[in-house]
Amino acid sequence: MREEIIKNIDNPVQLEKLYRENKTTFKKEFNLIYSEIQENVVAQAWNERLNYENEEITWGNRKELIFVLAACFIAGLIAKIPDYTQLDRQNFYTRNIAFIVFPLLTAYFAWKQKIQAKKLFFISAAFLISGIYINLLPGGKSDTLLLACIHLPLFLWAVLGYTFTGNKPENFKRRLDFLRYNGDMVVMSGLILIAGGLLAAVTFNLFGLIDFKIDVFYEKYVVVWGLASAPIIGTQLVRTNPQLVNKISPVIAKLFTPLVLLTLIIYLIAVIITGKDPYNDREFLLIFNVLLIGVMAIIFFSIAETQKNPESKISLLLLFGLSIVTVIVNGIALSAIVFRIFEWGITPNRLAVSGGNILMLINLLIASYRLYKTIKDSNEIEKVENSIAFFLPIYCLWTLVVTFVLPVIFNFK
Repeated sequence: MREEIIKNIDNPVQLEKLYRENKTTFKKEFNLIYSEIQENVVAQAWNERLNYENEEITWGNRKELIFVLAACFIAGLIAKIPDYTQLDRQNFYTRNIAFIVFPLLTAYFAWKQKIQAKKLFFISAAFLISGIYINLLPGGKSDTLLLACIHLPLFLWAVLGYTFTGNKPENFKRRLDFLRYNGDMVVMSGLILIAGGLLAAVTFNLFGLIDFKIDVFYEKYVVVWGLASAPIIGTQLVRTNPQLVNKISPVIAKLFTPLVLLTLIIYLIAVIITGKDPYNDREFLLIFNVLLIGVMAIIFFSIAETQKNPESKISLLLLFGLSIVTVIVNGIALSAIVFRIFEWGITPNRLAVSGGNILMLINLLIASYRLYKTIKDSNEIEKVENSIAFFLPIYCLWTLVVTFVLPVIFNFK
C-alpha cells in the first residue's frame, strides 16, 4: 500500500478508496512515508485528518448510542435468566456464559460493517445451533461437556472475529485489527470494571453508615448488569474514541514483554530447582498450559502493536526471546501430555490439550522464525503478522472439533 499512496498522492479519489479499504493499514503506511512527502499540500491535509486527536469523548451518533444501550439491557436480561426461571445457576452459566455478550457484540459489528445477508444468516445459524447444542449435552461429571463449555466461547469469539472483518474475512490486516480491538477492549473494560468496583465500595459504605442494607439489591441488579455491559460499553468507547487507548495498549505491550520474559526464565529455573514434574503432576501440567496460553496472547498482541514501530530492535529482540522461551515451555508441556497418553491412554482432555499445544507450537515456531528475519530486516514484520493472522481460522477449526466432535467420539463421557 505504501507505493500506492505515493503514486496516488495527487489523486484524491484513489486515496480515499485506499483509505476506506483498510483504514488501519493506510494510516500506518502513510505515517511511515509522511516525512518523504510532507511538502505536498494533499499529504499535509491527510496527516491532519489521520492524526488529529479529539480531546472530547464521543458516544457516536444517536442511533448507535440507542443500539448500545439496548444491547447492554439485553445482556443483563440474559445474565438474569436463572433468576427469572427454575434453571440451575451453575449449570446455566457454565454452558451459556459466552451467550451473554458475544451475540450482542457480533450484532454490533454486523450492523457497523453492513454484513451481507448471506453471511448474516450463517452467523445467526452458528449462534443458534451452538446454543441449542450446548444446552442439550448430557449433564453429570463429563470431561467432554467441560471441554465443550471451555471451547465454545472460543468458537463464538471466532464468529465475532469473522463478523468484525466484515465482508473480507480473508484479509490478514482485518484479522490483526481484530486482535488489536480485543486488546483495546480488554483494557477499556478493565478500567470500567475497576471504576465500577470503586463505586460499589463507596456505595456500600455510604449506605452502611445509615444502616440501610443495599448490598443484596446492588449485587443482584447493578453488579450483574454492569458485568454484562462492560465489554459492550468498552467496545463502543474504543471504536468511537480510539485516542483513549491507542497510547495505553502499546505501553502495556512494551511493559509486559520484558517482565513476562524474565518471569518465564526464572520460572523454568525454579521448576528445575524444585524438581516439579509436569509428566506425573496433572495439576502442575494444567497450570503450565494456562501459563502458556497467557504468554501466547501477550506475544500475539505485542506483535500486533510492534508493527506501529517496526524499527525498534530492542522490542523485536525481546519478542524473539519471549517466543523462544515460550517454545521451550510449549515443548515441555506437549512432551508431558504425550508421555501421559502413552502411559495411561487417550482421554478427551489429553487429546484436546495435545491438539491445541501442537497448533500453538507450530504457530510459535513460524512466528519465531519470522521474528528472527525481522531483526535483520524490519520490513519482514508484515510476514510475522501474517503468520499469526493465517493461524486464527485453524484455531477456530480446532475449537469446532473439541466442542462438537470429541463429545460424540467419546460418547459424551
